[in-house]
Amino acid sequence: MAHEPSAIGRRRLLVGVGLLGAAGSAGCVGTGEPPGRNEAPAGGGEAMADAVTGWAWDVAAKSLDLVDGPYEKRADGAVDVTIREMGHDALVDKFKSTLLSGSGAPDFVILESVEAQTFVGIRSLRDVSDRIEAGGLRPEFVSGKWEALSDGEGGVYAVPWDIGPVGVFYRRDVYEEHGIDPSGIDTWKRYIEAGKKLPEGVFMDNLPPDDLAGVWRYQFRQLGGQPFTPDGEVNVHTEESVRVARNMLAQKEAGIVSNVESWSSSWFSAYGEGTIASLPAGAWMEGTLRDSLPETAGEWGVYAPPAFEPGGNRATNWGGSNLGIPKQIDAARTARAWDFTTFALTTPEMQNRMYENYGIFPALKSAYDADLYDDEVEFFGGQRVRRLFADLASNIPGYRFTEDTPEVTEAIGTHLQRMLDGKYGPEEAVTRAAEQVASRIGADLA
Repeated sequence: MAHEPSAIGRRRLLVGVGLLGAAGSAGCVGTGEPPGRNEAPAGGGEAMADAVTGWAWDVAAKSLDLVDGPYEKRADGAVDVTIREMGHDALVDKFKSTLLSGSGAPDFVILESVEAQTFVGIRSLRDVSDRIEAGGLRPEFVSGKWEALSDGEGGVYAVPWDIGPVGVFYRRDVYEEHGIDPSGIDTWKRYIEAGKKLPEGVFMDNLPPDDLAGVWRYQFRQLGGQPFTPDGEVNVHTEESVRVARNMLAQKEAGIVSNVESWSSSWFSAYGEGTIASLPAGAWMEGTLRDSLPETAGEWGVYAPPAFEPGGNRATNWGGSNLGIPKQIDAARTARAWDFTTFALTTPEMQNRMYENYGIFPALKSAYDADLYDDEVEFFGGQRVRRLFADLASNIPGYRFTEDTPEVTEAIGTHLQRMLDGKYGPEEAVTRAAEQVASRIGADLA
């Protein structure tokens, strides 16, 4: 049986999900059930509800809509599936409210890997480890997905959905016009050198002031960095972290980066006009570019992220989500939610249907055997970009997300910005970030 968080730990978790003020009046989080293993795995005559409702946002919700029809057909019309679409922030806020009230939760809900541990920590999700074990599901997914969904004591609280193997999306026309050959960009040093070929007003990359922590995280993970040790000590001031900070500062000092807020209208305009030539991002960016910048079809390509040294690792991850089942729903609804979730996430056909239509890259390894991964993608100039991402996916280092990941995000973003503003150097930036995290969560530095 998993242990309950300490009073200090529970308080920190509640702060992390914005529940602290309301928790005092509600008295508990979720149903107040003691943490423990789930009921018997689905099958063997387990009763299932005749309806299932899930919450997701944006293209994730649209993707699940592609699955509900086949699932209902498989059930011979005996079940009704409803996918409710909400914006990210609205969904998270509403889900928090249902946890506090102890009722109103959906049968399953999308959870970003970066946020999942917060909900794991407050014991609001159903532990599905027995079901995963019974189904032999663990080895079916790429390594590195389970850490964010586990409690470290055998419990697992969601099923992996998608990952974000990172590629550098680039404007072919801009690179070609200025003599930049992406096949020669195998290190970050060469990336910076290539960026210097661009004229004034055209940038190789962007360091978004609203997501410097995201840039740091994918490069830190590329180097095998871990923000916390297995014992919970803060570890964001290591040599790997310093190397990432130096790389970001070197790009700024070389004058090859802009500083536009990500996902803003100015950000989309810059990529649409080609005034920013490169976009390191997860594979999910494929769908975003197709939907948001259709007029640039054929002008894009993708290559693996540069390594930090010749021959170094070029695989890493940015983003990814999962489906979890709230603990507060009853056994019949749990059984139906599990049945739908595994149909959607462990069936290669369903995974690839969602990927092909909306660019949500599967964490399910067997999905990569499909022919679509070797198709030439017109939007990317006929490049076989999906096979590139599949090859990268198998080499992504694992990463230790915890309930304190939001503290790392805040501290790293704050102090890297101060570094870029010239207030102090890379070593001091990551050290100050580590000290801030340690102070906020009451932990030691590694």
